[in-house]
Amino acid sequence: MTILKRFIITSAIAGICSTGSFAAEGSEKFVPALPGVKSIEMNLNGEKFTLMRNQTAGNKISPLYETTNRGTAQPIVIAPGVETLGELEFIEYMKKAQTDETIAVIDSRKPGWYAKLRIPGAVNVPYTNFDEKDTAIEMMEDEMGVVQKEDGTLDFSNAKTLALYCNGYWCGQTPGMVKKAKFSLLNMGYPAEKIKYYRGGMQAWTSLGYTVVGDGK
Repeated sequence: MTILKRFIITSAIAGICSTGSFAAEGSEKFVPALPGVKSIEMNLNGEKFTLMRNQTAGNKISPLYETTNRGTAQPIVIAPGVETLGELEFIEYMKKAQTDETIAVIDSRKPGWYAKLRIPGAVNVPYTNFDEKDTAIEMMEDEMGVVQKEDGTLDFSNAKTLALYCNGYWCGQTPGMVKKAKFSLLNMGYPAEKIKYYRGGMQAWTSLGYTVVGDGK
């Protein structure tokens, strides 16, 4: 067999395989929430819901997140040691938090934003609480496993792993809670390795059509 014939046959086989692969992908009957998975039944912080992506063809992003003239883009890494998450990693923390009390899924936005539209199962801990020392400590004790000792020092030995989000790439609310506020998590001594930042936040979550709670207005 000549080299030319081998090339033609090999190319034809490759074309058939490629066509078959794309056809298989195009024949999917659902929009996956996770690779190969349509939906996940969840029970997080007493809230039962089905985590999935909107299956309606032509579905559009919420009006709350359709404009682009807002905020300043946040860096990928907001502080040394703080891990940045994508959607799949964030969902893994959601899944684990159902049975693991050492993980907290937290919405760091103001209550108004939280009421309008949020990721189900997330606990609202507004970043504004970290402008004052007393409220910062109260939030860390109530929601994050931190203990204030009798001498006033903070014990972070049982601090929870936090999966935090806010409005999105341009939103400074989570970065504010983590490092910019006067009594931010890091300023108060919270372990950086226990802080996980879902940078895409509600902007990315809604753009992918994932399950949300609220009227979106």
